[in-house]
Amino acid sequence: MKPYSSDLRQKVINAHNNQEGSQRQLAKRFSVSLSFVQSLLRRYRNSGTVEAKPRGGGQKPKLNHEQLALVELLVESDNDATLVELCEQLEQKTQLKISRSTMGRITQKLNLTRKKKHCTPAKNIPNGCKN
Repeated sequence: MKPYSSDLRQKVINAHNNQEGSQRQLAKRFSVSLSFVQSLLRRYRNSGTVEAKPRGGGQKPKLNHEQLALVELLVESDNDATLVELCEQLEQKTQLKISRSTMGRITQKLNLTRKKKHCTPAKNIPNGCKN
């Protein structure tokens, strides 16, 4: 749910300062919850502001740009490597341990595909594997 607008917040504060009703009446008048009015008034008394607090932010990525470039290089140099092998190679080079699922998400994000060599029966091709 989006935060209430600054305009509405200021109207509630002004109405309360002008003693235009109780907190319950103000909540009903402006179609907001009583707890919103109470927390807004508390915040206004404590900090003097009616602005909404900053929200969210999300989780920081595990790998920086240099490490992502290294993952690209690892996949290009050894495209037969499994996700677990890529994790191990990355840990050897950067001392950063990540899970198999994280490596899978990273390769998807970078649009990298791990192309496996397809083996065919030995009777069809003399050396056993197709390149």
